[in-house]
Amino acid sequence: MIRRSLTTAGAVAAIALLGLTACSSGSSATGEATTDGFDASTATSAADFGGFDELVKAAQAEGELNVIALPETWANYGKIIAGFEAEYGITVNSASPDVSSAEEIQAADNLRGQDTAPDVFDLGTAVALTSLDYFAPYQVETWADIPAENKESTGLWVNNYTGIMSIGYDSDTFDAPTSLDDLLAAEYRGSVALNGDPTQAGAAFAGVGMATVQSGGELSDFQPGIDFFAELNAAGNFLTVDPTPATIASGETPVVIDWSFNNIGQQADTPSWANAVLPGAAYVSYYNEAINKDAPHPAAARLWQEWIFSDTVQNLYLEAGAFPVRLVAMEAAGTVDAAALKSAGGVPSEQVTATTADTEAANTLLAAEWPKVIG
Repeated sequence: MIRRSLTTAGAVAAIALLGLTACSSGSSATGEATTDGFDASTATSAADFGGFDELVKAAQAEGELNVIALPETWANYGKIIAGFEAEYGITVNSASPDVSSAEEIQAADNLRGQDTAPDVFDLGTAVALTSLDYFAPYQVETWADIPAENKESTGLWVNNYTGIMSIGYDSDTFDAPTSLDDLLAAEYRGSVALNGDPTQAGAAFAGVGMATVQSGGELSDFQPGIDFFAELNAAGNFLTVDPTPATIASGETPVVIDWSFNNIGQQADTPSWANAVLPGAAYVSYYNEAINKDAPHPAAARLWQEWIFSDTVQNLYLEAGAFPVRLVAMEAAGTVDAAALKSAGGVPSEQVTATTADTEAANTLLAAEWPKVIG
């Protein structure tokens, strides 16, 4: 369920040595798959293949797709992956599900030119915006449904889903927190974890963003959020343990700042686990779908992109409590899963998210200040 972990030497080594399966048919290690003489890695839409059906044929000829950093219980990716395999008969090789967004990019570097390199990425905004050189432009058939502010104009990256930053907690031990200051109390000593390192992990970055606005700051300057975690650490309440379903179930991480869809999903395995969205501005931030420009299965990568932005998958995100980027258009078209939307609680009326400029400034600030705060 909870991914985007801190980088460790072991994790980097695991990525470097990653081996998925044997070479797929119809593709080469350089990502220059061809179908009837057409180089799929140059396609910027299904029309370049001669239409969606021809894209499907090209992807099926490759036969495989490599994904990375997609835990089965994160935003319903277990069902999303299984659905893609069932719909198109393409094998999905899912590698290193618990690595961070930054480690996805490291994997692309380490495995470049190999058949095991990732074909697609699912990245936090902070990492996506500093990794544009890794992406191939592509516009899906539902492109017009995606607001301009949720996509790079050529399709280098496209927002796919978002959650609300929230506080998950063991309701058998704690009352529902109503403010950040509650987490500074003595009863929370050694109890509060953040999902990852904010210099590398999208969920952790968003946690600092939430702390910034909840502390009265503006997203143009993450310093108030950093200051809160410094205070939390000084109080002895901050845990440097990276939370997982196992650490939550065992009680090792009884309070976790994370996306609402993760905290909601944890309730299936830990019935006492509760989810609190603090009053006031709700911090939301989309994850980003992107195609590796060096994808060893470039047609399958583009078909996966089409799958992600289909009604089917957008509703699967919603089913898990994540809000899909095409939600407004799907509501208007009557294709949204109304029961799933009701269960997710609806999007908060007051929400904030970091702009590109905010994110770039926060990346610089966090790189300089977070090690001083946490070590």
